[in-house]
Amino acid sequence: MNRCLRTSVFVAAILLVAGAGLAAQQLAQVWRNPEAGPLAFAGKKVVAVIMTGDQNLEVSGEEALVRELNARGVQGVAAYRMIPREELKDAEKAKGWVVRAKADGVVVMRVVSSDKKTEYRPSMWVTSSYSTLWSYWGTGWTSVYVAGREETNRFVSVETLVYNVAKDQLVWAGVSEIKNPKSMQKEIASLVSEIVEEMKKNGLIPK
Repeated sequence: MNRCLRTSVFVAAILLVAGAGLAAQQLAQVWRNPEAGPLAFAGKKVVAVIMTGDQNLEVSGEEALVRELNARGVQGVAAYRMIPREELKDAEKAKGWVVRAKADGVVVMRVVSSDKKTEYRPSMWVTSSYSTLWSYWGTGWTSVYVAGREETNRFVSVETLVYNVAKDQLVWAGVSEIKNPKSMQKEIASLVSEIVEEMKKNGLIPK
């Protein structure tokens, strides 16, 4: 392995490790109900719901989701603005408000898990060559060893569900993973734009 290639491999390894810390959010799973048929919320009323015990997160998250929906031609409505708080957790009472509002859809976001995981970052070996035994043998004695290390990270999973109100049917679902969130309000606000963009790709809202 020539010097230029060795340098490239080493730089790529450094960028991979650095990039792991930058990827704070990712949409890990997406599912579309094959039996739902074509569905578009263009110009229709869609209720935004953030299921959480944190009222500040609920309000900021629903407002962020409404802004994203409205920007794409959907009539977004925050659940906290239309459903009394004392009736919010009662399915039948909440249903009454949604039906009376003549909403066509509901988008629900909820934090489903928060876990700490210890990840072991493997050691990186920078040597002349690994391609054959003897080329490695001749240069392996001069290898530079960089010790591995452990990192403990917090991962928060957020599920997003899209329902057709008239059919009472789940039409789309996604699970997002947030790494080391510092502020859930900011993370949810950032996440909703990604979710709405994914809904656009699936034809749920106008492109």
